[in-house]
Amino acid sequence: MNLHFLSSRINAPRGATVVLGSLLISLAPVSAQPAPAPYQPAPVAVPGDASYVRSDGSVYIVGNDGMEEMLNKLNELFAKTHPGIKFTMQLKGSSTGIGGLTAGVSAFAPMGREAWPTDVSGFREAFGYLPLDIRVGYDAYTRPQHKNPPAIYVNAKNPLAGLTTAQITRIFTEGAAKGDITYWSQLGLKGEWVKRAIHLYGPPDEGGLATSLRTTLMEKHPFRHGYEALPKLADIVDAVAADPFGIALVGFFDAATVPGVKLVPLAENEGGPFASPSYDEVHAGRYPYSPYLHFYVNRAPGKPLDPFVREYLRLVLSTEGQAIIAAQKDSDEGYVPLDPGALAAELAKLE
Repeated sequence: MNLHFLSSRINAPRGATVVLGSLLISLAPVSAQPAPAPYQPAPVAVPGDASYVRSDGSVYIVGNDGMEEMLNKLNELFAKTHPGIKFTMQLKGSSTGIGGLTAGVSAFAPMGREAWPTDVSGFREAFGYLPLDIRVGYDAYTRPQHKNPPAIYVNAKNPLAGLTTAQITRIFTEGAAKGDITYWSQLGLKGEWVKRAIHLYGPPDEGGLATSLRTTLMEKHPFRHGYEALPKLADIVDAVAADPFGIALVGFFDAATVPGVKLVPLAENEGGPFASPSYDEVHAGRYPYSPYLHFYVNRAPGKPLDPFVREYLRLVLSTEGQAIIAAQKDSDEGYVPLDPGALAAELAKLE
């Protein structure tokens, strides 16, 4: 499974669709919304001439291997409510999903991260538009000996209480409207941090995680001069553990295995409460960097969704579908169902 990260919490309304490798993550509304509705099956037929139907009549799905157990349960429920429909899956990682969608051999592309620019370039070239991103859950929460969601880390000695997503943009990139943040004193730190510059660490800016973060979450600003790109997530965390004045942008990683670092609580808005990626905070849509689980689909602008694909997604976003995702809480993947506000926004995309 590809444990790189890509999700987006950017300066856009919550529930907005940001398709290209939107990185860090997610804009889930936290408004009071009704709970997911029970699934009411609607009759639907799989077109015999659909390119995603195999010679044996099964619907083909290409995508993330970490979703296999979840997808098996969803497929089982869909087949139970729509007798005669069967599925075949080829799950080799999130990096294969958009390719299967582009080739037309996959009904949709289930991915455990948002699509990177390198993923969608071929799709855009083939169709002239981007795939539609339907978010169906959150990918991971903080727990020992498992992948943790993308996060900001500092040295354990650093007294920083938290950061806003806007501050992160000003720290890691240059050119933000309110100016760059280059010294710890600009964040209110005292003592030995007052006159010390902020040392930046993160992944390479080469079309994957870091590029997606920079182009979506950080308003497309370039990384600040002095940003030290390291090839492995473990190297990034180790660098901050050894540097009291360092700060790191890290993807899916179990940082609890590295002594000397701490995760920084985040707030989406200035003055808002800081949140950590605990299960409850992620499920409530309060942790700004929570990556989504995605089902990318091929829908031309202004055109209706493929009826079969729409019906399948209705199931995933129903009470029963979200319960299947919730049952993954204690699995290796640790998936989390959507909060009600985010769920309502995703259901609206199906219309």
